[in-house]
This record gives sequence, C-alpha cells and structure tokens, in this order.
Amino acid sequence: MAIEEQSEREWLSRDKAPREAVFFFTPLCGTCKIGLRMLEIAQAAGAAVPISKININFAPNLRDEWRIASVPALVLVQDGEPAQTEYAMQSVDTLYRLLKTFAS
Repeated sequence: MAIEEQSEREWLSRDKAPREAVFFFTPLCGTCKIGLRMLEIAQAAGAAVPISKININFAPNLRDEWRIASVPALVLVQDGEPAQTEYAMQSVDTLYRLLKTFAS
C-alpha cells in the first residue's frame, strides 16, 4: 500500500486525524526512499496510524514551525501538533512498534 503524497497546503487544509504520522522527504534522498519503503511495510503490517508524505522542499511553513532539521523525518502528530520526531529509520520492526504504540 503506497503512502499518499500531499502538498503542505493539502495537509494543512484537510480534516486531521486525532493521531497520524507525516513523513518528510526529498526526491533525491536515498535514505528517504529506504525509510519510505520501511514505513510502507509497517503500514501494510497493520500499524494503525494514517501516514502521509510531504516533500520538505515544498513545505517551508511546516519545516520551520516543526523545526525539521533533516530528512528523512517521521513526525508523529497528535491533534494537529507534533508530538515526536524520529530521524533514524532503524528498521521495519522499530517503525511498526513506534506507530503501534503511538496509535494506542
């Protein structure tokens, strides 16, 4: 299952889930591609948090407001506000447990 890419404007203007995750990436980042693939596997395995992806090059407001320091970055969002930011995409299992714990 592919993770849907959204623009900053689309993400900001839609109805927010109580808990969700946003994956920030850049198209030429190899580590981002690996992290995205791991997130897709974690999502397919049943991590119960909606995940969106946003190209950080076109998200200056979120990048600055949420203080995203580098990519890849997975931001766990609660009620529209960042609750936790992960920069190290260690493994599918780690991401799965992180998302499962955050969902509950």
